[in-house]
Amino acid sequence: MSFWDKGTRLYDMSTPDPVSGAPEPARATRLLVVQLCRTNPLGTLADWLRGAGAEFDVVLASEQPLPATLDGYQGVVCLGGDASALDELRHPWLASVRKLLAQAVTRNLPTLAICLGAQLLATATGGIVRPMEDGPEVGGRLVAKRDSVSTDPLFADLPWTPDVVQFHNDEISSLPPGAQLLASSPRCQNQAFLVGSCGYGVQFHIETTTDMVLDWAAADPDAARLAPRGGFTREGLDQLHQDLAETWEPFTQRFVRLAEEGPRPSASLGRTLPLV
Repeated sequence: MSFWDKGTRLYDMSTPDPVSGAPEPARATRLLVVQLCRTNPLGTLADWLRGAGAEFDVVLASEQPLPATLDGYQGVVCLGGDASALDELRHPWLASVRKLLAQAVTRNLPTLAICLGAQLLATATGGIVRPMEDGPEVGGRLVAKRDSVSTDPLFADLPWTPDVVQFHNDEISSLPPGAQLLASSPRCQNQAFLVGSCGYGVQFHIETTTDMVLDWAAADPDAARLAPRGGFTREGLDQLHQDLAETWEPFTQRFVRLAEEGPRPSASLGRTLPLV
């Protein structure tokens, strides 16, 4: 059984074929989406990516081998998951995800890695992940941009303290050598970072739906009780996700434009990749 999900192919009918004069299809920006578990799908990102002109292949890394190379892809999205980045013994497929993320950074392919994906991106490029000392960070929260993002193509136009969804037990305690810190929070310093020229990791979630978060809360009620205002309600999550869309859908559009532009100039990584 295959778990590949083909994204919508989009067409620009305004571009005529130079020979026949008939409109020819525009080339959509092609992305690889690495889904790490069944309970953390693309969610709202699916519509946002398609709306920005991208098509994508989704591979369920915990059940299906990843592509051998990134040939033919213009960018990578790596989602979160219920495994720990530190538990490769129980989840040996984590090594292949780290290898692919290191390859993406080495090739200067725009990459967006979320939660567990961000932790794997960090460890693939020399960072360190550890359990959070004070327990999980959960619920609708705010993160704060750093001053250094003023010229960043993805983060510059974000509000200074955007809403996000948190649901993680581990944290990135040390960023990869040469990485740039983009956002922080009081409980978790390394909330967003850039490694290489266009490898973005965000510890938080932007892709969730209300039903996704309620499912996570039901599966881990002890963690869910740590959410602000006493936990999760459907009404509160619906409002939170409206706020998320206002900020993170334009962010997703900027990511697709970044991928459309092609590989970016190399940035210093502090050491040679891959590091997996």
